[in-house]
Amino acid sequence: MSKIAIVTDSNSGITQKQAKELSVAVLPMPFMIREKTYFEDIDLTQEEFYDMLVGGDDIGTSQPSPESVMNLWKELLQENDEVVHIPMSSGLSGSCQSAIMLSQEPEFEGKVHVVNNQRISVTQRQSVLDAKLLASKGKSGSEIKEFLENDKSNSSIYIMLDTLYYLKKGGRITPAAAALGTILKLKPVLQIQGDKLDAFAKARTTTQGKSIMITAIKNDIINRFGGLTEEKGIWLQIAHTHNSEAAEQLKAELSEVFPGYDIHLDPLSLSVACHIGPGALAIACCKKISV
Repeated sequence: MSKIAIVTDSNSGITQKQAKELSVAVLPMPFMIREKTYFEDIDLTQEEFYDMLVGGDDIGTSQPSPESVMNLWKELLQENDEVVHIPMSSGLSGSCQSAIMLSQEPEFEGKVHVVNNQRISVTQRQSVLDAKLLASKGKSGSEIKEFLENDKSNSSIYIMLDTLYYLKKGGRITPAAAALGTILKLKPVLQIQGDKLDAFAKARTTTQGKSIMITAIKNDIINRFGGLTEEKGIWLQIAHTHNSEAAEQLKAELSEVFPGYDIHLDPLSLSVACHIGPGALAIACCKKISV
């Protein structure tokens, strides 16, 4: 049986400390702030990031350098036969395509398997856990890659924004639309299905927004993921941007709708937070894999 190393990036929400506990490797995502490069969970904490974001600093995102990616692979291949690399969604960053190109270099070909399964944040984290399970069952690196890519549509994320300011700042909506949304106190609900972050619904209150997300997740479970079964074959997750108290409250509300289900809670990826700002809440689900 091949010895397989699992690699992801910090968009998964897996911290460096958690990576050691899980025996996986996490590439820290780079951010450009005040003409300086910071690395998530290395010299940029969640608190520092949001202090700068709310303070008005322009924050740019980037992808890990080719050197950092290849050096990590080389290090891991000294003690492992193969590497399975699970980057953030190819639709939200170029890091996936870059990793695919690097994996085609002669020294990595056939040894490094880059998974393009269009996940991010808590769903990306679940892919890492699924990859570990598949490896423990004796699957090869190529088999794990194929399995996860075939499973990519078995997840959903819905995100309720607290403000339209950061979407306007990033040019994703017009200033007029942002101003109108602010006046009407709208709470946009976005969705990540596959490789895109898209509009889903508009809520007038936080309560209505949470209801929209819960209903959407329930509909996906029933209509796409096999239903609410006694086996509870769904992983439920909550993510947030600097809004932990509200996230805990949402977790309690979700537990009432899905009694007996384990619900994982994590901060939302900082790469996404750059574009949507603080105060956001998200609900996600993934279908449990069967091996």
